[in-house]
Amino acid sequence: MQTVATEPGPKQVPDPETCWAVLELVAASAQLRRAARLRELLLYIGRRSLKDNCDRIHEAEIGSAVFERPANYDTSVDTIVRVNATELRKRVEAYFETEGLHEKVIMEIPRGNYVPVFRYRSVETPTPPHVPAAGAASAGDTPGAIPAIPESFLRRSHALAERIVAGLIIVALAVGCVYFWNRYRSLDRSLYAWRNQPSVAALWSDLLNERPDTDIVLADASFGLLEDISKKSFSFDDYLNRNYISQLQNQDLNPETRAAMNRIAVWTLGSQDEFKLAERFQALDPLGRKIHLYNAHDYMPDLLKKDNLILIGSQISNPWDELFENRTNFVTELDSDGAIAVINRSPKAGEQQIYPQTNSVEYCAIAYLPNPDHNGIVLLIEGTNAEATEAAGDFLLSENQLSNFENVLHVTRFPYFEVLLKVSSVPGTPLASTIEAYRTYPNLH
Repeated sequence: MQTVATEPGPKQVPDPETCWAVLELVAASAQLRRAARLRELLLYIGRRSLKDNCDRIHEAEIGSAVFERPANYDTSVDTIVRVNATELRKRVEAYFETEGLHEKVIMEIPRGNYVPVFRYRSVETPTPPHVPAAGAASAGDTPGAIPAIPESFLRRSHALAERIVAGLIIVALAVGCVYFWNRYRSLDRSLYAWRNQPSVAALWSDLLNERPDTDIVLADASFGLLEDISKKSFSFDDYLNRNYISQLQNQDLNPETRAAMNRIAVWTLGSQDEFKLAERFQALDPLGRKIHLYNAHDYMPDLLKKDNLILIGSQISNPWDELFENRTNFVTELDSDGAIAVINRSPKAGEQQIYPQTNSVEYCAIAYLPNPDHNGIVLLIEGTNAEATEAAGDFLLSENQLSNFENVLHVTRFPYFEVLLKVSSVPGTPLASTIEAYRTYPNLH
């Protein structure tokens, strides 16, 4: 039986009361239940559209009403509304594909506009089966025709034929299932080869299990460059609220410097070595279902509460590291000469307090810790230069190096840990890395 898609009758656009009821269902859904700011954004644009009859809502209006920005703030510099609207669109779409799959009225937030659009979901109606025309003659109506076959014989023949066909279909399905299962296992083994490496799988299985997702957050090189130019440091709160932009604009600067800094503030700059490392991690999830890539500028606290997190880059250019600063022993900092060094906050016997970078030796601090709510994992990677960052990837993806580390720790399952790698290199290539120091935190499990 065929089906055709049709729309409801003459009433093509739902009434405002129905639309508001649908919007409230989305706001109360699992997609937005823990995302207070996104829920507030949804209710605001819905209220302005359905209650106030606005046919267009401006970005600056939303920024001021929902995100507490000044009424005349610069939307080309501060993109908080666009970032949150993009995330809201994804969650609204996800709702109507899961919880709201059977809702008759669905809602969308078109790109380029913040006014929600409501429409009836298309439905399928069956088309009637073909019926032969009345009065058609049968073979028995024709003089001299072959006598009709007894109906009981026909029934038995049809039943036997149906059983034979059903049996053949079952056999074909069984053969097909075995074939495709073997193909699936073969494809799965080739795509996820790391699962066959015990030590690599021991580290990464918790990061790439069914739930939650894993977010890779790259450093914001634009932010680091602005700090260098202004000779000023900003807190994580200043970064998250974009207050550092207004603070920079209030500085006594010449017009050329001010213009240059305004341009840099809207750029999304990143480090090539950090991006290459992120690509290596993404290769562990070849279908792209578990790992999501963000620049620090676009990441949001709501995601940190529910996802695993991989932070690449030091606090100098990745302000999100500040959230974990008090939980780690090895941290990268700038010394008085502006060079990068790793600080050992609590040196043990035989360890240094400061590990400075030299022309041929670099360092990389790696921390594998629980997230603040202890419902996920945080992996922090802070290298003193590109070669050290690449060496971190070699360590975290190498069966040999991780197996040796397990032997050092005398474990078969990794505890939460920190490790400091000493990297010997030539420009552009790490030659060898050794474990200089480490800490374990089994009590955090």
